[in-house]
Amino acid sequence: MKFKILLILLSSIAFAQVKLPADQLKPFSPDDLLSMNRLSDPQMSPDGKFVLYSVTTCNIKTNKKNSDLWVFDLTKKESRKITDRPTSEYHARWIDGGKKIAFLSSQMGSPQIFNMDFPKGKPIGLTAIKGGISSFRYSPDGSMIAFTSDTKYKDNLKDKYSELGGIDVYSYDDLPTRAWDHWEDNKASHIFIITSNGKGTPKDIMKDEPYDCPLSPFGGVENYNWNPNSLEIAYTAKKVDDYEKSTNTDIFLYDIKSKNTKNITSENPGYDKNPLYSPDGKFIAYTRQDRPSFEADKVRLMSYDFSSGVSKDLTANLDQWVVQFDWTPDSKNIYFSATGKGVEPLYSLNVASSNINKVADGNYNYSSGMAFAPDGSELIIGRTSMMEAVDLFKFTLSDKNVSRLTNVNALTSQRVNDVKIEEKMVESTDGKMIHTWVLYPPNFDASKTYPMITYCQGGPQGTISNYFSFRWNLYLMASQGYVVCAPNRRGMPGFGQEWNDAVSKDWGGQAMDDILSATDAVASESFVDNTKLACVGPSFGGYSVFWLAGHHEGRFKTFISHCGVFNLTSMYGATEELFFPNWEFGGPYWLEENEDQYEEFSPHKFVNEWDTPMLVITGVQDFRVPYTQSLEAYTALQTKGINSKLLVFPNESHWVLNLQNALVWQYEFFDWLETTLK
Repeated sequence: MKFKILLILLSSIAFAQVKLPADQLKPFSPDDLLSMNRLSDPQMSPDGKFVLYSVTTCNIKTNKKNSDLWVFDLTKKESRKITDRPTSEYHARWIDGGKKIAFLSSQMGSPQIFNMDFPKGKPIGLTAIKGGISSFRYSPDGSMIAFTSDTKYKDNLKDKYSELGGIDVYSYDDLPTRAWDHWEDNKASHIFIITSNGKGTPKDIMKDEPYDCPLSPFGGVENYNWNPNSLEIAYTAKKVDDYEKSTNTDIFLYDIKSKNTKNITSENPGYDKNPLYSPDGKFIAYTRQDRPSFEADKVRLMSYDFSSGVSKDLTANLDQWVVQFDWTPDSKNIYFSATGKGVEPLYSLNVASSNINKVADGNYNYSSGMAFAPDGSELIIGRTSMMEAVDLFKFTLSDKNVSRLTNVNALTSQRVNDVKIEEKMVESTDGKMIHTWVLYPPNFDASKTYPMITYCQGGPQGTISNYFSFRWNLYLMASQGYVVCAPNRRGMPGFGQEWNDAVSKDWGGQAMDDILSATDAVASESFVDNTKLACVGPSFGGYSVFWLAGHHEGRFKTFISHCGVFNLTSMYGATEELFFPNWEFGGPYWLEENEDQYEEFSPHKFVNEWDTPMLVITGVQDFRVPYTQSLEAYTALQTKGINSKLLVFPNESHWVLNLQNALVWQYEFFDWLETTLK
């Protein structure tokens, strides 16, 4: 299957959702996917008249992405671009009562803070911080800026041997040595404070500490916040000695005047993250996970009461994970999104009573940014579905009406075929029901037969919901003529914490049976050619592929594994965050009590049963599931004489992010399926 590279140039970003005539529609393609615009970071203006946001455009031909700032005029109901430069502008915030906008731009080489008058103004550089700035927040009174930037907290060998200008070496005497996609280099991301005019020497409020804020690698500006009185900063950090074995992050309060720091969540040995002051300053809302060293424990919404110094679990009666949240302007309620059964609905929560109500649902994820109008009457929120990337919607609190504001990919969506998506409940081998997504090819005809892809999700605790992926896109898979079976097997959040927990210490057990049960149920349909079944997946999904290759009993005709775990023993010795295998497998492989995990559930123990073609993909900069896992699997395939292919991306990590690399990834993915399913 070959695809022609298509470049989409948009002259405007707000369009109605209108489809071309059916005979002019085309299947959604990899080129469409990777040329799409990517909206993020909505911010409501202080007067409630405008929504500020960023749109990243992607140019496959030049292999570049560029972000510009847009505003949606809520009065005129239209969008317009307010920056248009060859360098990206992003992370924008309203300042000076809405008269100005501050944002990050790399036009001086590294990301620095710029500001400009609104509605019309010229960007003016404000900072010149060595190494650049990753995020910032203006104090509510406008007098100060808190920003995050990397700083060196101790010398390294380059400092020790400074006379040797050509050395390139790291040295370690403790763990960790790496984190996801980079080597530890004696630097940490710290919070600095500077006056709002950008002058003077920034003050490091975490000076000499070897800890990060935001948390690496996924934390952002949500990891720290100003108190409404501008006298205090709350921030997230993991200040522990056994860093690689722990998930014990805490919320710290830094007093601007006394320069003292206080830990307000020391009682919890698990994650405490993302502090957000109530507008009246009486509370901090934040997320908590109770069980130490378990990154997939239930994500709870907590409130810390300054008057009592006590934290309260606001979602104790909701057996789901909180995704994002925001206070209403009157400090009485919190609106949040949370995992559901394949969706992420929007909820309201009364802080005093802890009463929770679902206020917006449907087959959507309401989890891509949110911002309240100043009077609390409306909420601007980012929403996705399996066929739509992030767009902005307005939720009216009085009548719970949801209306579209933006359609940043209208020129793509109006000319491509939609696909039919269904939810099925499949009985598992232990009598429980497995929520399974089934996607059908464009112009589906039940009288015909189609090849089928079983998609295995990563995580292992990662739900298949109504997100829109720029990598493993189920809509794209179906658009190429495949029925897609995507089961929310054991280990998926959204179906209760018990279901989520069931995969730990049972990787090759019931979760794998769930995948096979869903595969068998969908493959039994008359429209599926059950001689042409493929099994694909990334990360834990890649593990699933390796495992099922030795246990599928002839079901699948081909496999694709991306960054999969192949050998549990060597994985333990090469990964970087040891809390993960310690929880999932019980601990190190050399301890007798863990032997069964490494013997029973490691795919490399079952290579004797492999006999099916497989494409193996990996990134050399992936330090979570090191590329050697994929090399071990590929060596086994080649040694056994099995039809196989290896794709290695030297400069990619757990994800393939470079546009042209990602396009080649998609081309090779579908070429392999077409070739091996003939």
